[in-house]
Amino acid sequence: MTVHSSVSDIFLDKVAEWLTQAALTGENLETIVRGFCERMAASGLPIARVHLTFSMLHPLYDALGFTWRRAGGLTIEGYRHADDKPERFVQSPYYYLLSNNLLHLRRRIDVDGPLEFPVFADLREEKITDYIAFVQTFGAGSAQGMMGSWSTDGISGFSEEMIGALMRMQNHLAMAAKMAVLGKLANNMLTTYLGGDAGKRVLNGQVRRGDGETIRAALVMGDMRQSTVYAEKEGRQAYIDTLNEFFDAIAAPFNRNGGEILSFLGDGFLAVYPCGRHKDPSKVACEAALSAVFQAQSRVTALNKDRQTRGLSEVRYGIGLHVGNVMFGNVGLKDRLTFSAFGAAVNEVQRLQSLTKKYSTEVVASQTFSGYTGSEWVTLGEERLRGVRQRFTVVHPKANAVLHGTTEVFHDTATDALSEAEQVILLHRDAKKFENRPQVEKFIQ
Repeated sequence: MTVHSSVSDIFLDKVAEWLTQAALTGENLETIVRGFCERMAASGLPIARVHLTFSMLHPLYDALGFTWRRAGGLTIEGYRHADDKPERFVQSPYYYLLSNNLLHLRRRIDVDGPLEFPVFADLREEKITDYIAFVQTFGAGSAQGMMGSWSTDGISGFSEEMIGALMRMQNHLAMAAKMAVLGKLANNMLTTYLGGDAGKRVLNGQVRRGDGETIRAALVMGDMRQSTVYAEKEGRQAYIDTLNEFFDAIAAPFNRNGGEILSFLGDGFLAVYPCGRHKDPSKVACEAALSAVFQAQSRVTALNKDRQTRGLSEVRYGIGLHVGNVMFGNVGLKDRLTFSAFGAAVNEVQRLQSLTKKYSTEVVASQTFSGYTGSEWVTLGEERLRGVRQRFTVVHPKANAVLHGTTEVFHDTATDALSEAEQVILLHRDAKKFENRPQVEKFIQ
């Protein structure tokens, strides 16, 4: 066990200065938490274990927990949205704090005897002697906040001087963390609703109506067939569930390897593969788009097999492929904008996609697109697209070309093994989560 020593105000001031600088320079949450814990320990505080959770609005995640141990460094765990509260959370000090509208809870951890909370058994194994849990919001009515705990293995536990130092530094940490959380929130929301590249452009200042540029790109337009009939027949919720399954299956491959889903249009989507204006970059973009088409076909096949086992009808679709120049930027009202791609090439790929109905095939491409790929194609015919002056030769990939695509199940499992940077997102969506009520969600102590 560690014997505690006095707390140096000079060293703590240095930690506070570092937190302020980290907030001003836009350090991420992981860097702030790791740096704070290491500096607090280096200042002489006998901290053996720190656990912190941060709330953040995100469409995929409820919670993220940081656990720092003096002997083991920092570990990070993300928690997905779930309907039920885990029993471990209900029996935790955090739930007790939230349910009783408390800001702090302190408990000594005896070497034997009954344990008030199950987590104390784990702390006893780590030879923890003193434990302080806390709740700190980021402002009245805010949907973001911080919860956590400080633990020591010092023989005498935390002294009054140490507790005062922790409470003081907790405020500095909350300030720096709030800046990181808000920055991550903006990035998460823009990436989720606009896409990665468009989100970065907006964050970098491309926010005025008319801001944008002309780019060359391989274009993919996908659409689910007979969606209106399905919605009327099966009902609203069944249709929404089917639409989300469809997008999970067919659209995911186009959000990789240089591609990006730029927008969802009802029951369809538009994906772009930006490229240079010369042959080689155009070939790379078109090959990547075609490879994603083969993957999407495989994934929809897997989806339909799964739906068949559940007694559900299969989903059908059409995909159009094209390459050309598009305008990429902000359009709309002065105070209500959207970031999208538009122009002749976008209209043309939409018309090409609609031709999959005429030719009873899943994929139709322009000859311009097919010319940049090494695959074999079958000519379907000459078409005059609505609103387009010149005639288009439309083609379809040979049936056996699909066999070259990567076979995948339609569920995306890659996100279940996120990197630490990708896991820096989280927690409660309900802005009233810190009120005195039992309907709190998950925090792991």
